[in-house]
Amino acid sequence: MGVHGGYYSSGISGSSGGPFTTYTSGAETYRVHTFLSSGTFKVDYPVRCDVLVVAGGGGGGRYAAGAGGGAGGFRTSANHNLSAGTYTVTVGAGGAGGTSGNASNGSDSSIDSITSSGGGRGGQGWSGQAGATGGSGGGGSGYDGNSGASTSAGGAGNGGSYSPVEGYAGGLGRAISTNCGAAGGGGGAGAVGEPAVTSGNVAGDGGAGATNNYRTGVNITYAGGGGGASYCGADGAGGSGGGGAGGGVAAGDGTANTGGGGGGSDNAGGDVYGGDGGSGIVVVRLGAL
Repeated sequence: MGVHGGYYSSGISGSSGGPFTTYTSGAETYRVHTFLSSGTFKVDYPVRCDVLVVAGGGGGGRYAAGAGGGAGGFRTSANHNLSAGTYTVTVGAGGAGGTSGNASNGSDSSIDSITSSGGGRGGQGWSGQAGATGGSGGGGSGYDGNSGASTSAGGAGNGGSYSPVEGYAGGLGRAISTNCGAAGGGGGAGAVGEPAVTSGNVAGDGGAGATNNYRTGVNITYAGGGGGASYCGADGAGGSGGGGAGGGVAAGDGTANTGGGGGGSDNAGGDVYGGDGGSGIVVVRLGAL
Protein backbone atom coordinates (compact mmCIF):
# COMPACT_ATOMS: atom_id res chain seq x y z
CA MET A 1 0.00 0.00 0.00
CA GLY A 2 1.10 3.58 -0.56
CA VAL A 3 2.14 5.79 2.31
CA HIS A 4 -0.30 8.57 3.23
CA GLY A 5 1.17 11.98 2.46
CA GLY A 6 4.16 10.45 0.69
CA TYR A 7 5.26 10.11 -2.88
CA TYR A 8 2.74 7.38 -3.72
CA SER A 9 -0.40 6.91 -5.78
CA SER A 10 -2.79 4.75 -3.74
CA GLY A 11 -4.62 7.92 -2.65
CA ILE A 12 -6.01 8.41 -6.19
CA SER A 13 -9.46 6.89 -6.66
CA GLY A 14 -10.74 8.71 -9.73
CA SER A 15 -9.56 10.70 -12.74
CA SER A 16 -11.37 11.75 -15.90
CA GLY A 17 -8.05 11.95 -17.73
CA GLY A 18 -8.42 8.40 -19.03
CA PRO A 19 -6.69 5.19 -17.88
CA PHE A 20 -3.44 5.80 -16.06
CA THR A 21 -0.13 4.51 -17.40
CA THR A 22 2.94 3.24 -15.60
CA TYR A 23 6.65 3.08 -16.33
CA THR A 24 9.83 2.20 -14.44
CA SER A 25 12.86 4.44 -14.32
CA GLY A 26 15.81 3.24 -12.26
CA ALA A 27 14.51 1.82 -8.99
CA GLU A 28 11.22 3.75 -9.14
CA THR A 29 7.95 2.82 -10.84
CA TYR A 30 5.66 5.71 -11.64
CA ARG A 31 1.93 6.02 -12.21
CA VAL A 32 0.95 8.79 -14.64
CA HIS A 33 -2.37 10.52 -15.29
CA THR A 34 -2.31 12.44 -18.58
CA PHE A 35 -5.00 14.98 -19.41
CA LEU A 36 -5.36 15.72 -23.13
CA SER A 37 -8.59 17.59 -22.43
CA SER A 38 -10.14 19.17 -19.36
CA GLY A 39 -11.38 16.93 -16.55
CA THR A 40 -11.13 16.17 -12.84
CA PHE A 41 -8.61 14.53 -10.55
CA LYS A 42 -9.75 13.03 -7.24
CA VAL A 43 -7.40 12.60 -4.28
CA ASP A 44 -8.60 10.54 -1.27
CA TYR A 45 -5.85 11.67 1.09
CA PRO A 46 -2.81 13.94 0.82
CA VAL A 47 -0.20 12.90 -1.74
CA ARG A 48 2.88 14.35 -3.37
CA CYS A 49 3.27 14.35 -7.13
CA ASP A 50 5.14 15.88 -10.06
CA VAL A 51 3.04 18.09 -12.32
CA LEU A 52 3.51 19.42 -15.86
CA VAL A 53 1.14 22.13 -17.13
CA VAL A 54 1.34 23.41 -20.72
CA ALA A 55 -1.13 25.99 -22.04
CA GLY A 56 -2.55 26.33 -25.54
CA GLY A 57 -0.36 27.96 -28.19
CA GLY A 58 -1.20 31.25 -29.87
CA GLY A 59 -2.57 31.44 -33.41
CA GLY A 60 -0.44 32.60 -36.35
CA GLY A 61 -1.06 35.90 -38.14
CA ARG A 62 -2.84 36.01 -41.49
CA TYR A 63 -2.18 37.82 -44.75
CA ALA A 64 1.16 38.85 -46.24
CA ALA A 65 4.04 38.08 -43.88
CA GLY A 66 1.92 37.08 -40.89
CA ALA A 67 3.87 36.27 -37.74
CA GLY A 68 4.20 33.03 -35.82
CA GLY A 69 2.13 32.48 -32.69
CA GLY A 70 3.84 32.14 -29.32
CA ALA A 71 3.90 28.79 -27.56
CA GLY A 72 1.71 28.12 -24.56
CA GLY A 73 3.22 28.66 -21.14
CA PHE A 74 5.26 25.74 -19.76
CA ARG A 75 5.42 25.12 -16.00
CA THR A 76 6.45 22.18 -13.83
CA SER A 77 6.15 21.55 -10.10
CA ALA A 78 8.13 18.71 -8.52
CA ASN A 79 7.04 17.23 -5.18
CA HIS A 80 3.78 19.14 -5.37
CA ASN A 81 1.44 18.57 -2.43
CA LEU A 82 -2.22 17.80 -3.10
CA SER A 83 -4.67 17.64 -0.21
CA ALA A 84 -7.68 15.32 -0.26
CA GLY A 85 -10.37 16.57 -2.64
CA THR A 86 -11.45 16.76 -6.26
CA TYR A 87 -9.42 19.05 -8.51
CA THR A 88 -10.55 20.68 -11.71
CA VAL A 89 -8.04 20.16 -14.52
CA THR A 90 -8.16 22.67 -17.36
CA VAL A 91 -6.39 21.95 -20.64
CA GLY A 92 -6.24 25.13 -22.69
CA ALA A 93 -7.28 25.23 -26.33
CA GLY A 94 -4.95 26.59 -28.98
CA GLY A 95 -5.70 30.07 -30.30
CA ALA A 96 -7.31 30.43 -33.72
CA GLY A 97 -5.13 31.50 -36.60
CA GLY A 98 -6.03 34.81 -38.23
CA THR A 99 -8.82 34.55 -40.83
CA SER A 100 -10.87 37.68 -41.48
CA GLY A 101 -9.15 39.48 -38.60
CA ASN A 102 -6.54 39.03 -35.92
CA ALA A 103 -5.38 35.67 -34.63
CA SER A 104 -6.19 34.89 -31.00
CA ASN A 105 -4.15 33.97 -27.95
CA GLY A 106 -4.14 30.42 -26.62
CA SER A 107 -6.07 29.55 -23.45
CA ASP A 108 -4.60 28.87 -20.01
CA SER A 109 -4.10 25.38 -18.55
CA SER A 110 -4.23 24.69 -14.83
CA ILE A 111 -4.49 22.28 -11.92
CA ASP A 112 -4.59 23.30 -8.26
CA SER A 113 -2.41 26.41 -7.83
CA ILE A 114 -0.42 25.89 -11.05
CA THR A 115 -1.56 27.91 -14.06
CA SER A 116 0.25 28.32 -17.37
CA SER A 117 -0.63 31.25 -19.62
CA GLY A 118 -1.87 30.85 -23.19
CA GLY A 119 0.57 31.76 -25.95
CA GLY A 120 0.42 35.20 -27.58
CA ARG A 121 -1.02 35.53 -31.08
CA GLY A 122 1.22 36.42 -34.00
CA GLY A 123 0.93 39.84 -35.64
CA GLN A 124 -1.31 40.18 -38.68
CA GLY A 125 0.54 40.81 -41.91
CA TRP A 126 0.20 44.01 -43.95
CA SER A 127 -0.73 45.98 -40.84
CA GLY A 128 2.68 46.00 -39.17
CA GLN A 129 1.03 44.60 -36.04
CA ALA A 130 3.16 43.66 -33.03
CA GLY A 131 2.94 40.22 -31.48
CA ALA A 132 0.84 39.73 -28.34
CA THR A 133 2.14 38.96 -24.87
CA GLY A 134 1.50 35.44 -23.57
CA GLY A 135 3.12 32.41 -21.97
CA SER A 136 5.47 32.90 -24.91
CA GLY A 137 5.07 36.01 -27.05
CA GLY A 138 3.83 36.11 -30.63
CA GLY A 139 6.10 37.31 -33.42
CA GLY A 140 5.91 40.78 -34.98
CA SER A 141 4.29 41.22 -38.40
CA GLY A 142 6.63 41.65 -41.33
CA TYR A 143 4.78 43.70 -43.90
CA ASP A 144 3.25 47.14 -43.79
CA GLY A 145 1.77 48.24 -47.09
CA ASN A 146 1.30 51.80 -45.92
CA SER A 147 4.40 53.05 -44.17
CA GLY A 148 7.17 51.25 -46.03
CA ALA A 149 10.31 50.18 -44.21
CA SER A 150 9.62 49.63 -40.50
CA THR A 151 9.80 47.03 -37.77
CA SER A 152 7.16 45.35 -35.60
CA ALA A 153 7.98 44.11 -32.11
CA GLY A 154 7.46 40.58 -30.89
CA GLY A 155 5.25 40.11 -27.84
CA ALA A 156 6.80 39.58 -24.42
CA GLY A 157 6.98 36.10 -22.97
CA ASN A 158 6.11 34.77 -19.52
CA GLY A 159 2.59 36.17 -19.15
CA GLY A 160 3.12 36.47 -15.40
CA SER A 161 5.76 36.81 -12.71
CA TYR A 162 6.67 33.13 -12.33
CA SER A 163 10.18 31.83 -11.82
CA PRO A 164 11.45 30.19 -13.92
CA VAL A 165 9.68 31.94 -16.77
CA GLU A 166 6.92 30.18 -18.70
CA GLY A 167 8.34 31.11 -22.10
CA TYR A 168 10.14 33.71 -24.17
CA ALA A 169 9.47 36.67 -26.43
CA GLY A 170 8.52 36.59 -30.10
CA GLY A 171 10.90 37.78 -32.80
CA LEU A 172 11.03 41.14 -34.53
CA GLY A 173 9.27 41.51 -37.89
CA ARG A 174 10.61 43.72 -40.64
CA ALA A 175 8.86 45.58 -43.44
CA ILE A 176 11.64 46.04 -45.98
CA SER A 177 9.52 48.15 -48.32
CA THR A 178 5.89 48.65 -49.21
CA ASN A 179 6.02 45.46 -51.26
CA CYS A 180 8.27 43.18 -49.29
CA GLY A 181 8.83 42.04 -45.72
CA ALA A 182 9.25 39.11 -43.35
CA ALA A 183 7.74 38.32 -39.95
CA GLY A 184 9.23 37.18 -36.67
CA GLY A 185 8.82 33.72 -35.22
CA GLY A 186 6.78 33.12 -32.08
CA GLY A 187 8.60 32.59 -28.81
CA GLY A 188 9.02 29.12 -27.34
CA ALA A 189 9.30 27.71 -23.83
CA GLY A 190 13.05 27.27 -24.32
CA ALA A 191 14.13 30.17 -26.53
CA VAL A 192 13.06 33.45 -28.09
CA GLY A 193 11.49 33.50 -31.53
CA GLU A 194 13.97 34.42 -34.23
CA PRO A 195 13.76 37.87 -35.81
CA ALA A 196 13.30 38.37 -39.53
CA VAL A 197 16.51 38.85 -41.51
CA THR A 198 16.64 41.73 -43.98
CA SER A 199 19.10 40.03 -46.33
CA GLY A 200 17.00 37.67 -48.43
CA ASN A 201 13.80 38.69 -46.57
CA VAL A 202 13.93 35.55 -44.43
CA ALA A 203 11.23 35.12 -41.78
CA GLY A 204 12.16 34.06 -38.26
CA ASP A 205 11.88 30.49 -37.03
CA GLY A 206 9.79 29.77 -33.97
CA GLY A 207 11.62 29.54 -30.66
CA ALA A 208 12.57 26.08 -29.41
CA GLY A 209 10.42 24.36 -26.82
CA ALA A 210 11.38 22.83 -23.47
CA THR A 211 11.69 19.17 -22.47
CA ASN A 212 10.08 17.15 -19.68
CA ASN A 213 10.03 13.42 -18.87
CA TYR A 214 7.04 13.10 -16.52
CA ARG A 215 4.74 11.43 -19.04
CA THR A 216 6.89 8.49 -20.20
CA GLY A 217 10.26 8.69 -18.45
CA VAL A 218 11.82 9.91 -21.71
CA ASN A 219 12.14 13.60 -22.48
CA ILE A 220 9.37 15.01 -24.69
CA THR A 221 9.65 18.50 -26.13
CA TYR A 222 6.68 20.84 -25.68
CA ALA A 223 5.77 24.43 -26.45
CA GLY A 224 7.65 25.42 -29.60
CA GLY A 225 6.89 28.76 -31.27
CA GLY A 226 5.26 29.12 -34.67
CA GLY A 227 7.36 30.12 -37.69
CA GLY A 228 6.96 33.55 -39.25
CA ALA A 229 6.16 34.09 -42.94
CA SER A 230 7.80 36.15 -45.65
CA TYR A 231 5.94 37.94 -48.44
CA CYS A 232 8.87 37.83 -50.84
CA GLY A 233 11.42 35.44 -49.34
CA ALA A 234 11.77 32.29 -47.22
CA ASP A 235 9.27 31.31 -44.54
CA GLY A 236 10.32 30.36 -41.02
CA ALA A 237 10.23 26.86 -39.55
CA GLY A 238 8.24 25.93 -36.48
CA GLY A 239 10.18 25.57 -33.24
CA SER A 240 10.89 22.13 -31.78
CA GLY A 241 8.01 21.11 -29.56
CA GLY A 242 5.08 21.37 -31.95
CA GLY A 243 5.39 24.82 -33.51
CA GLY A 244 3.71 25.20 -36.93
CA ALA A 245 5.72 26.40 -39.92
CA GLY A 246 5.04 29.64 -41.75
CA GLY A 247 3.47 29.09 -45.17
CA GLY A 248 1.00 30.08 -47.86
CA VAL A 249 -2.59 28.93 -48.06
CA ALA A 250 -1.78 26.18 -45.55
CA ALA A 251 0.25 27.76 -42.78
CA GLY A 252 1.16 25.06 -40.27
CA ASP A 253 -0.93 24.43 -37.16
CA GLY A 254 0.70 23.86 -33.78
CA THR A 255 0.68 20.17 -32.83
CA ALA A 256 -2.18 19.12 -30.56
CA ASN A 257 -1.32 18.66 -26.86
CA THR A 258 2.09 20.30 -27.17
CA GLY A 259 1.11 23.94 -26.80
CA GLY A 260 2.92 24.76 -30.06
CA GLY A 261 2.24 28.13 -31.73
CA GLY A 262 0.61 28.37 -35.16
CA GLY A 263 2.60 29.43 -38.22
CA GLY A 264 2.06 32.75 -40.03
CA SER A 265 0.68 33.14 -43.55
CA ASP A 266 2.89 34.34 -46.39
CA ASN A 267 0.29 35.27 -49.00
CA ALA A 268 -1.73 38.45 -49.60
CA GLY A 269 -4.44 37.01 -51.87
CA GLY A 270 -7.45 34.74 -51.47
CA ASP A 271 -8.35 32.77 -48.36
CA VAL A 272 -4.98 32.73 -46.62
CA TYR A 273 -5.09 32.00 -42.94
CA GLY A 274 -2.60 31.72 -40.13
CA GLY A 275 -2.16 28.35 -38.46
CA ASP A 276 -4.04 27.45 -35.28
CA GLY A 277 -2.15 27.01 -32.03
CA GLY A 278 -1.86 23.52 -30.55
CA SER A 279 -3.85 22.58 -27.45
CA GLY A 280 -2.09 22.16 -24.11
CA ILE A 281 -1.59 19.21 -21.76
CA VAL A 282 -1.55 18.45 -18.04
CA VAL A 283 0.46 15.50 -16.65
CA VAL A 284 0.35 14.28 -13.04
CA ARG A 285 3.05 11.75 -12.06
CA LEU A 286 3.07 9.77 -8.82
CA GLY A 287 5.17 6.96 -7.39
CA ALA A 288 3.59 3.51 -7.77
CA LEU A 289 2.06 1.38 -5.02
